[in-house]
Amino acid sequence: MPYAHLSITVPEDVWLSELSQEYPQIRFRIHAATANDETGVARLELLGADVEAVCEQLETYEAVTGVVVTDRDPQRCRLQIETTVPVLLNAIQTAGIPLDFPLELSDGVLELETTVPQAKLSTLGDTLDSFGISYTVERIQQETESEEPLLTDRQEWLLQEAVEQGYYDTPRRITLVELAEEAGIAKSTCSEILHRAEGQVLKEFLDGDADQHPRLSVTAD
Repeated sequence: MPYAHLSITVPEDVWLSELSQEYPQIRFRIHAATANDETGVARLELLGADVEAVCEQLETYEAVTGVVVTDRDPQRCRLQIETTVPVLLNAIQTAGIPLDFPLELSDGVLELETTVPQAKLSTLGDTLDSFGISYTVERIQQETESEEPLLTDRQEWLLQEAVEQGYYDTPRRITLVELAEEAGIAKSTCSEILHRAEGQVLKEFLDGDADQHPRLSVTAD
């Protein structure tokens, strides 16, 4: 099945487009979302400077009917929102495209990466066109067994979270328990995902290092 990366421009009349363009330095990370014809619900994480101002302005939009902040600090805000204009999500769901979370949006553009049959990609393009949503195809690649990604989406996301939160700093700025709480998963699950991801990265690094030093050998007395 082909892998596709699309940059989708959120329609100008949607509050999320206006808000993200007013604060282009803010990363809008969507962790979960669902919608029907009338309403949408999403769990968002806002990252960057001025998140307090963004959260306050978000509540002023008429189309945003509910906001519940679950975590907040000067550089990050986590919240759940309800909206009456889930245009973009409706378009993607109508095309039958499964969403791999988290999704990233900034400055009015949503980055969508997915692996689906070619027919589904064609349907997505037709559906976005019918909704009047513009997009750019950044990359389409036919995946083969040899082209499988090193990490799963979930492993890559959690590993990135661990790096950003300082789990690998010396000394650590966050514990495994705290990281699991931030990610919304059990400590044991967090530990297992990180362990598998770390193993894959280390194996890839060592394999690559061995390729660069083909004469390297280990002997025992």
